[in-house]
Amino acid sequence: MTAVGLERRFANFKLGAARELPAPYPTDAAAPVLRRGSLVGAERLAATLDGELIRTGRGAFVRLEAPSTLLPVDRERLASLPGQPPANAPLLCLDTETTGLATAAGTLAFLVGLGWWEGPSRFRQIQLLLPDHADEPALLEELARHVPVGGWLVTYNGRGFDWPLIVARYRLARSAPPPHAGHLDLLPIVRRMFRHRMADARLGTVESALLGVRRHADVAGWEIPERYFTFLVDGEPGPLVDVVRHNDEDVRSLARLLVHIDRGYADRDRWDAAPPGDLAGLGRAFARVGRHEEALACVERSLAGLRADRSAADGPAARHRAGELGAPWPSAPTRLEAPRRVADDDPWWSARRRPDFGGRPNRYGRPDSWVTADPLRRDVGWTIARATAERARLLRRLGRHGDAEAAWLELTEAGGTLAVLAWIEVAKAREHRLHDLDGALAAVSLATRTIERQRFLGRPLPRLELAVARRGVRLRRRLARAQARLAPLGPVRAARVARESTAASAGTPDRPRPSTDSDAAAAAIRTAASPRLA
Repeated sequence: MTAVGLERRFANFKLGAARELPAPYPTDAAAPVLRRGSLVGAERLAATLDGELIRTGRGAFVRLEAPSTLLPVDRERLASLPGQPPANAPLLCLDTETTGLATAAGTLAFLVGLGWWEGPSRFRQIQLLLPDHADEPALLEELARHVPVGGWLVTYNGRGFDWPLIVARYRLARSAPPPHAGHLDLLPIVRRMFRHRMADARLGTVESALLGVRRHADVAGWEIPERYFTFLVDGEPGPLVDVVRHNDEDVRSLARLLVHIDRGYADRDRWDAAPPGDLAGLGRAFARVGRHEEALACVERSLAGLRADRSAADGPAARHRAGELGAPWPSAPTRLEAPRRVADDDPWWSARRRPDFGGRPNRYGRPDSWVTADPLRRDVGWTIARATAERARLLRRLGRHGDAEAAWLELTEAGGTLAVLAWIEVAKAREHRLHDLDGALAAVSLATRTIERQRFLGRPLPRLELAVARRGVRLRRRLARAQARLAPLGPVRAARVARESTAASAGTPDRPRPSTDSDAAAAAIRTAASPRLA
């Protein structure tokens, strides 16, 4: 750039700076930061929604307060469930309506719904509505005033969306987000306890399936950002009336869901009336926090309920050929279990089997000719087999290895892939916990027999076959080493010590009995035999 060009640009800059600047927008004395057009739109918005326009030095917002609702909740009883807040912690239900689904700088929450309990039963609600982007600092300041320092937030997917977005808005405003003691996100609880009997886990589905609430003329979620943008353009607040009503119902549904969990599941006297699948999900919630005794009680009641439902729904002719342990029969599925999938014993020509064109499993994990879906997967619903497997795992965590082995032996009657998995668990329990190498090798042999039958039916299980073969080789080596250690004792004494040191009671090859009558007996045998094996 030449010197002449630079000088000319500098002269033009000075000329533009000397020009008279346009007059600023007229301001209101009570709200000096507001433009007149924005203030008029905020007043119309407050008048249309029957709210109150709050003006501060940082902007303005519309405050709406709905009539309080009677929603009694026993906080002491609710706190006994896993993951729930302490009984003395204040709860603040929070739901936002945003301009998008991202949590980055371009998205903001223009409507924040809040609800809290005053006393044990009265539920109070307010809503904070943003008239314009420039007024966001005022709304954030008011929101921080309502968040209790020692309280808990109650949201639905708020841990992953609502609260991170609010935190981002506070940081962009160069202020710290309001502190709180904890965050109760109800979405994981719903997925764990109730997802098995709902089409999806959306809040609207939860309302209709669990709370008996059906909305009429409700606005769809994808329409909400567009309605707010329309209001910002033309200043007409009519489209936001349905958005405010939608947010009000969302906040109230959070409180209703907590009341539903408290009444139906925190009170153990009502467990018998609860759906068995819900109790099984509650057992998993107990197990996640290490409360295995309570988890076992939930799963056992769930298992009893599933068996009762099966007996009531299916006659003897309609049951699965594997007995009580199979998935529900397709002609009469129970309402608490997922529809029956293809059984492992169905031959390739069965009408219930999908056509198999071979090849490796695709990216979606669907089974093909050499990989079979796990019958204990969580997305198949709560069946008797899955509940029995959950009970066996809990018994193992509690150290009741003999009872856990008996539960896995019960699952071996189902046949197919489920039987192979159960035999592997039996072999693990006998080898590592009950110190019964002979019994573990017998379980591996029966698992191999089941795998061969599956291959004969056209359902090979190569991964399980490889795992079972490796386990069998390792068990035979361990048995050979144990026999070598006992060889100097002589054949008679070695056989007697082997019988006393293992808790073996193999029974017949087709149906071996449990390794021990009780864990206490197995422990006594191992203690008595340990000096002889030293």
